[in-house]
Amino acid sequence: MLILVSGGSASGKSEFAESLVLQSGCDRRYYLATMIPYDEECRRRISRHRKMRAAKGFETIEVPVGLCGISFPSTLKEGRCALLECMSNLAANEIFSSDGEMRDGEQVVREILEGIDRLQALCEQVIVVTNELFSDGARYDPGTEQYLRVLGEINRRIAQRADRVYEVVAGIPILWKGAER
Repeated sequence: MLILVSGGSASGKSEFAESLVLQSGCDRRYYLATMIPYDEECRRRISRHRKMRAAKGFETIEVPVGLCGISFPSTLKEGRCALLECMSNLAANEIFSSDGEMRDGEQVVREILEGIDRLQALCEQVIVVTNELFSDGARYDPGTEQYLRVLGEINRRIAQRADRVYEVVAGIPILWKGAER
């Protein structure tokens, strides 16, 4: 099963996505974290998040780039759930290379979707959290516009494939596609 959870900043989407994992019945819970620790504050935040996730039975796997190469300790798919947090970070990490160059957007979309396919092949349930960044109507520099196009395409294509799609607004999950279990 593939589930997409979208929402604005601080909407409650991550907490909701975690609750879906906890309700899934999966006994092997993996939190695929995409934040790159750029400074000490990021490292402290990552450490704090790892401890909070561990208390909920999650094992954290850091995947800031290269989702296609993900692997798990065993090959058994049943009982395994992966929560990818978050697609917005992953897309940014992939499109803006460490040397300051922008990668080809179509290639980034292709690679990330291949990574989602791989997750689905390895997990009973995959939940992808993403940000809704497209409502402000503002104009941005060309690099940011490219990033928004790439993220929008990834979100759209995951939503097409997903069994369920939620949007979380002010802590309230709205089911846009699929049926509740």
